[in-house]
Amino acid sequence: MRKLSIVAFGAAAALALAGCATEAPEATTGAEIRVWLVGTDTPQEARDYLVETFEAENPGNTLVIEEQAWGGLVDKLTTSLSGSDSPDVVEVGNTQAAAFTSAGAFLDLTADFEALGGDDLLPGFVEAGTYDGVFSAAPYYSGARVVFYDTALYEQLGLEVPTTLDEYIANGIAIAEANPGVSGIYFPGQDWYNALPYIWENGGEIATFEGGEWVPGFSSPESLAGLAQVQQVMTEASVAPKDGNEAEAQVPFCAGEIGHLSAPSWFKWSILAPADAEAPGCPDKEATLGVFALPGIDGGPAQVFAGGSNIAVSANSQYPELAKKALAIMLSEGYQSILGGAGLVPALVSLGDTIGTDATAQAISAAASNAKLTPASPAWAEVEAAGVLQDFFVKIAQGGDVEALAAEVDARIAEILN
Repeated sequence: MRKLSIVAFGAAAALALAGCATEAPEATTGAEIRVWLVGTDTPQEARDYLVETFEAENPGNTLVIEEQAWGGLVDKLTTSLSGSDSPDVVEVGNTQAAAFTSAGAFLDLTADFEALGGDDLLPGFVEAGTYDGVFSAAPYYSGARVVFYDTALYEQLGLEVPTTLDEYIANGIAIAEANPGVSGIYFPGQDWYNALPYIWENGGEIATFEGGEWVPGFSSPESLAGLAQVQQVMTEASVAPKDGNEAEAQVPFCAGEIGHLSAPSWFKWSILAPADAEAPGCPDKEATLGVFALPGIDGGPAQVFAGGSNIAVSANSQYPELAKKALAIMLSEGYQSILGGAGLVPALVSLGDTIGTDATAQAISAAASNAKLTPASPAWAEVEAAGVLQDFFVKIAQGGDVEALAAEVDARIAEILN
């Protein structure tokens, strides 16, 4: 099937839904509910809980989980959700949700809001999943980025945990200079998520909505100051691939090639995964694995990207009532407590303490207190899908002219958002 643009999705979805209107009533047995989960962030324990609970509560019906990759997800969802073979329940990144809620890709859950958690749901993610007053993508989990670091390297150089962004950069450069082949701060070129704090901390913005249109902000003096810091880290503190991405960063970390790694809070479990796991980690490094919240330019926690996901029922699901039952399980205390235990911030605010009280939990709490989202535009997902920021930061990592590149990326973002 050809790929549809997100703009064209709404019309395609409407036609598909019209075609479904004459189909037989939803079956109560013999149905297979397909749940798309993205990446490996959802732990196996939660996946097993979902399948077992759903099939026990809905005899005669089955649930299958189909894992998807983050790369190319927007295009794949755009195509699949508008077709007759749509998955029933889908995970989508919180920054991507608006593209699909605004296009009518998801089932209207407004009447189910209270039953799914109501005011106990993460408010920022409820906002991300609501368009024009219609709630159609529920929070799934959240997690601000924290810094994992090698305490052995700190002891080697007599470093102290930084309290400002400048101190953090200085520590990273010191580690890299003293240890050839080691990234004092691991920063592959495509990793735009970790570039945002430098921009925000210097007073810059990605884009702001002014006078009825989106005004990109990478060319502002404040953003340029942050971008200069990003380039300094990429060229002086990091030996990560200049055109690489942040996937499977546990591999170089376990190999002793990383001093600092800024990553989602749940990445701890990728680092400490068993050595014989499908994606091997290094549990033997637990004793030297430190963690702190990225410090801001003037101290305190920095403004970091608030990662996480929303979960929704496809508007084209053949079994919408059964799909909503699966969604309810995923938002239940039992399921969300499992996510919390794995380092994911639960969708239910009342379960926040399930992430624990250790150093990682404290870092998560500090980071989340000052986390930010990308521009709240329905077209933002197209910026991500087009790789605009990935290409921009690869060129910065390769030593390109920051001011000229910022002007180029601003023009591209303005074109897409407006």
